[in-house]
Amino acid sequence: MKTLIELYDERPIDNVLATEMFHPEETVFICPEEVARDRGLRASLARYFEVRGCPVRLTFVPVSLLDAAKVERKLQQILEEREDCALDISGGTDAALFAAGAVCGDTPAFTYSRKRNTFFEISNAPFARSLPCTVRLDTQACFLMAGGDLLPGREDNNRLRDELKRIDRLFGVYSGFRRGWNRQISYIQRISSASDPELRAEGPKTAKADNSLVTADEAMLRALEEAELIHGLRFSEDSVAFRFADSTVRFWLRDMGSVLELQVYRACLAAGCFDDVVLSAVVNWQGSEGLRDAVTNEIDVVAVKGIQPLFISCKTCEIKTEALNELAILRDRFGGKGSRAMIVTSAAGTKDRAVMRRRAAEMEIEVVEWSDLALERLAERLKGR
Repeated sequence: MKTLIELYDERPIDNVLATEMFHPEETVFICPEEVARDRGLRASLARYFEVRGCPVRLTFVPVSLLDAAKVERKLQQILEEREDCALDISGGTDAALFAAGAVCGDTPAFTYSRKRNTFFEISNAPFARSLPCTVRLDTQACFLMAGGDLLPGREDNNRLRDELKRIDRLFGVYSGFRRGWNRQISYIQRISSASDPELRAEGPKTAKADNSLVTADEAMLRALEEAELIHGLRFSEDSVAFRFADSTVRFWLRDMGSVLELQVYRACLAAGCFDDVVLSAVVNWQGSEGLRDAVTNEIDVVAVKGIQPLFISCKTCEIKTEALNELAILRDRFGGKGSRAMIVTSAAGTKDRAVMRRRAAEMEIEVVEWSDLALERLAERLKGR
């Protein structure tokens, strides 16, 4: 085909998948007027195909997808003006699909089944006959197709794969001291600097941190030293001193949430089924066009399997409704139907958390608690069904 006609859909993947599979010269989007006017979204879609190595000319034709008669006229005009067209009816509204059926005639038409991850011929489209989808996405692609963009996060994901053994050791220490972990991290923040070139931490054994007095946990610090995450640990009657192994470990031990996020990242890799895993994925909602006054969110971990993204939020405290709402919004905007959302907490599962679990189930958010955070068990949970 030379021209692919797409019925624009709120689910981003339905707007790009056929173009990636069949490589037309031009993709024409029959879309609402607000989409056709959205420069940022148009730029993100163009960049999506550029990044994906899929050169294509994009045309946006504005029309109400709720008005079947108007959609029919637009489709007829496109078919008259272009040759070798094919129509993808995977997305769109009922009215748009009705209009497509009215004008289709001899024009090849096909659809995509999310359940089977396969394209199917509707009429005159043998090229799409029971064709398995071979597209495999990464995190940046998931954001670009929805009008966003991936910005640099707090972690260097290119280097993290070399840190897996240290992540294991860090989580091992955390497992033994998780109940007091957050207070001890507050204490470490108090006696160290994020910019000291000597990587030193030193101060009184008891210091004001976390809005109260916190005493250094000698057993935890010795466990960190045994794990080779800190060095030169010295205790006196009223003071403590040590050095971080390097700047990476310093960041981990000065950030309360890092240990849980790193364990989830580690388990995503151990699961062996994801095409891309990103820790600290910062998404700009306006794409590259809106960097100056960008609206951004940070997603703790994003993992992508095939065309299905998994958005993961990590909490070392109790899960609140606000956290569930934020995660659901991000999933729906940048993944849409068929994507997954998971919230991971190091809190132990208790009966009084039943309301939260019920609310998460209503929002189709998977909940992982402490009993499932061991590496092999967590990897199984991440694989899903």
